[in-house]
Amino acid sequence: MTGLPLPPPYGTGTLADVLPSAASVLGVPGFMDRLSLGDRSTIPDAVTVLLVDGLGWWPWRDRLHDTPALAAMTGRQLSTTIPSTTPTALASLGTGLPPGAHGIVGAAFRVSEDDAILHPLSWSAEPHPLAIQPEPTVFERVASSGQPVVRVGASAYSDTGLTRAVLRGGEYAGVDSPDALVERLARHKRGLAYAYVPDLDRTGHVHGVDSTEWRACLTAVDALVGRVVEALDERHLLLVTADHGMVDCPPAARVKLEDLPAFSLVDVVAGEPRMRHVYCRPGSADRLCVAWREALGERAWVLSRDEVAEAGLMGTPDDYADRIGDVVVLARGDTVLVSDVDPLVSSLVGQHGSVSDAEMDIPLLQAWGSGRG
Repeated sequence: MTGLPLPPPYGTGTLADVLPSAASVLGVPGFMDRLSLGDRSTIPDAVTVLLVDGLGWWPWRDRLHDTPALAAMTGRQLSTTIPSTTPTALASLGTGLPPGAHGIVGAAFRVSEDDAILHPLSWSAEPHPLAIQPEPTVFERVASSGQPVVRVGASAYSDTGLTRAVLRGGEYAGVDSPDALVERLARHKRGLAYAYVPDLDRTGHVHGVDSTEWRACLTAVDALVGRVVEALDERHLLLVTADHGMVDCPPAARVKLEDLPAFSLVDVVAGEPRMRHVYCRPGSADRLCVAWREALGERAWVLSRDEVAEAGLMGTPDDYADRIGDVVVLARGDTVLVSDVDPLVSSLVGQHGSVSDAEMDIPLLQAWGSGRG
């Protein structure tokens, strides 16, 4: 294993900086335009942040000719969070904070000393969302300033634990079709709106990003973005971004954790196949790091919890360090770290969670509404 991955530029160029910057250009007190969105010549009446799950910068740029609406927008790269996974990324989007400050540190992680594992994507009532993530969201702060806030997404997501933990604040508008999404955003004339589009990620997981199915879904997403631009007023600013990208992982690249040496030192495996939180028997983390570094070599970074914190990979995890694995394993190349704890997820073609450019680099695209809706 060589070197360490670099931390994302939290505070200046990540997904966590999008909503604070949007709030700033709307004139909400207490926020900075960290991403320099505003040109000071036009103050928007409204800003919509449309997040396309799984729209990585590089997979998109490889198919730029298929996406005329996205290609016509002004664009730049941002970084997502470490890990590059939806719960962590949405938490950073919603709070404006790095993972170490909000505590949603992965797709599955330990939240108590009795080894209870939280899976944020299937989180319902318990544990209480405010107990897990008490920091105020940007939506709450904007709403408390008197500006209207609407969050637009599938009806099924309206009251999930993850929504209540990291995306709370303002109105939730449940929509279950592209037409309804466009119509609801068009009605939002002032303040902050957020919309979530899940289809590209789902398609990539099943078929991979190098597939005709993914390309067809990307084309459909582009058409949706074009419709949103046409539906919004001329003083309505649209921002399109993503939570992560994706890499295709062939079966030959699978490494089963349970077959690695010293697995008897492991108490609990969590995380996901490209980024594992591994919770060890007391006092055994150093031994596991040594054994797995030798076994995995250049296929993964094997880091102690202290190394993750010292490198700033999740920001500064002072209050939530115990949620991070005693050992953190970040896959390299197209390696996938499969486990008996999640056989279905481990078998998927498209994966994310680690620190490759294809997973970490995301777009921030902007355009004013055309007023033709």
